[in-house]
Amino acid sequence: MRGAMIHAPGDIRLETLDDPKILAPTDAVIRTAVTCVCGSDLWPYRGLEPTDGPHPMGHEYVGFVEEVGSEVTAVKPGQFVVGSFATSDNTCANCRNGFQSHCLHREFMSTCQADYVRIPNAQGTLVATDRVPGEELWPSLLAVSDVMGTGWWAADAAEVGPGSTAVVVGDGAVGLCAVIAAKERGAERIIAMSRHEPRQNLAREFGATDIVTERGAEGVARIRELTGGIGADSVLECVGTEEAMHQALRCARPGGNVGFVGVPHGVAVDGQELFFSHVGLRGGPAPVRRYLPDLIDRVLTGAITPGKVFDLTLPLDQVAEGYAAMDERRAIKTLLKP
Repeated sequence: MRGAMIHAPGDIRLETLDDPKILAPTDAVIRTAVTCVCGSDLWPYRGLEPTDGPHPMGHEYVGFVEEVGSEVTAVKPGQFVVGSFATSDNTCANCRNGFQSHCLHREFMSTCQADYVRIPNAQGTLVATDRVPGEELWPSLLAVSDVMGTGWWAADAAEVGPGSTAVVVGDGAVGLCAVIAAKERGAERIIAMSRHEPRQNLAREFGATDIVTERGAEGVARIRELTGGIGADSVLECVGTEEAMHQALRCARPGGNVGFVGVPHGVAVDGQELFFSHVGLRGGPAPVRRYLPDLIDRVLTGAITPGKVFDLTLPLDQVAEGYAAMDERRAIKTLLKP
């Protein structure tokens, strides 16, 4: 099969790899319908995470079940399935508590920019649709496997609720999906922090009521101005930089909450500042599996269309261009078709 490999920063290649096989009775193998490049893939691409020799890339996927292990009964060959970037048995104590991304048998997916993918913990990870959805829905279902699920977790962790004011820090695919999540959860006011007009337009389409272009202290001051000097009920941090985290914490009102889902890079939180702010802070890898049935239903019924974050579609053999386009901000998110 063909699969994307990173060899060094900026060096993505599509190579011929061994076909995946069932290695454990809890595995499944799927044929990829569509896959994509994630904003977090850009960390190693930019050299901000180490690349120790060539290794495969990609953690977002939807596809058709090809083969299942002897202990997998939840899905069967031929079904269309959606999974999560973090696999889970969906039965351990952490899974039962709703934190499948901290499953005791968790494995992080990392081979999904390929024709075929082996899915560990398939019984608990994969969710099959009742029938094969139309191809026009595949991008939105793919978004559910990570960026939409992660945006939903940001809103959940920040306790966005009916009538609330939510601020979204970050205008990448996760941030834009967080706008969807905030709207679906009933936020009355959604302030998207973005400097890029195409992303601002999509944020408004998804439900943003206000756009703030300022960053840092100026961005915080603008949020305070828009919220009567108090701050927002909920802030959704969808970037992962120290600047974004500090901005998020200072945009929340006393008693408000920050949900942080951007993978932290060089982020340090001042305990003294957090203590006296009365702001709640929760985040981590999104428990996407918790939300899959609900989010799949919202996509299939047309309630949400997170697939609109894909503004560049390429064949899999142009995966390197997909990375370059996102790195250069020529694309929000690249969809790859095997």
